[in-house]
Amino acid sequence: MSFRTALSGINAATTDLSVTSNNIANVSTAGFKEGRAEFGDLYAASIFGTSRNTAGSGVRVTGITQQFTQGPIEFTNRNLDVAVSGGGFFTLNNNGATVYSRAGNFQVDRDGFVVNPTGARLQIFPPTDQSGNNFETGRLQDLQLTTTDSAPSASTEVVVGSNLPANGTVPVAAPFDPNDTNTFNHSTSITLYDSLGVAHVQTLYYVKTANPNEWQLHNYIDGTAVGTAQTLQYDAQGALTTPATGFVTLPAYTPTTGAAAINLTLDLRSSTQYGERFAINDLRQDGYTTGRLIGIEFSQEGVVFARYTNGVASPLGQVALTTFPNQQGLQNLGDNLWSETFDSGGPRRGAAGTSDFGLVTSGALEGSNVELTEQLVNMIVAQRNFQANAQMIQTTDQIQQTIINLR
Repeated sequence: MSFRTALSGINAATTDLSVTSNNIANVSTAGFKEGRAEFGDLYAASIFGTSRNTAGSGVRVTGITQQFTQGPIEFTNRNLDVAVSGGGFFTLNNNGATVYSRAGNFQVDRDGFVVNPTGARLQIFPPTDQSGNNFETGRLQDLQLTTTDSAPSASTEVVVGSNLPANGTVPVAAPFDPNDTNTFNHSTSITLYDSLGVAHVQTLYYVKTANPNEWQLHNYIDGTAVGTAQTLQYDAQGALTTPATGFVTLPAYTPTTGAAAINLTLDLRSSTQYGERFAINDLRQDGYTTGRLIGIEFSQEGVVFARYTNGVASPLGQVALTTFPNQQGLQNLGDNLWSETFDSGGPRRGAAGTSDFGLVTSGALEGSNVELTEQLVNMIVAQRNFQANAQMIQTTDQIQQTIINLR
């Protein structure tokens, strides 16, 4: 009986060493979760037996469980490396089967899909609009990068934050001529875009009138006058009083590119008349040209944005994270993948930044949660257990040899 008891101990120690060896081998594997061998004692007693007179029959392996503690976040500065800080798993489509992973070392395949190293596609909640705030959390979709250019957007509003000198003088040359600098006091320019993404130059000319605190604003696009001069009136404190709303709507300008007419509104609310110097404190417009894809990035909430050369950030979706009632019940598939089982319970999906799903960090990976020093200590303990059980077999053999040699 002692032989089999000691043999079960040797087998248990061997399993413990195998688990420890696997942990050490994966100390640098992204998203790896260390395993732990768990054991139970054996008792072979009859229905009438009692624990007080039962020696026990050894030990058996009751399970090898994964320890889903958080691994360290290691920054890589690669946009497609993504780490989860919290309890969520990445949701992946592996040839039609839904699998889960903590390893966020993603890449792009030849069809533009974002995949893990084995080709499983990252799953997202598709956007319902282009605001980047609303997503269909009840539907999963493969994340695919678009290769088409970002469409242009025509300029519709120009914000002009100017300060005109309070001591400005009336130009002696007349009438106003944009080609004669003697006929105006100051000018500034900004680039606009039509519906086809073609750039146009808008120039604003400021001309002081003979009336106190009054200026004329002339608008030109590509050298062509757009409407008549607009009157700007300021009060004694330098605040704009005319136009009363601070907005000026210009007549439509039809470009020669075949694009739709440009309809502009000037926002002059921050325009002032102070001091002795002309200054432009704010000058911006809301249009943009076409853009080429230059990369993607993930927000902390897992929103995936495609960034283009024109400055546009288009939301492609939100990373779908999944949690389970019993993470240790997941089936380990290898290659940093797990699958759902009856023991794990049903999946619960959601977005980063909500509930216990955690946060997403772009340009980083979750490292292995294996603590190397701890594993080396476990290795020594398992080795001693193996040696002790082997010694027990040797001792039992010596006892039996002594009994056989009795005369």
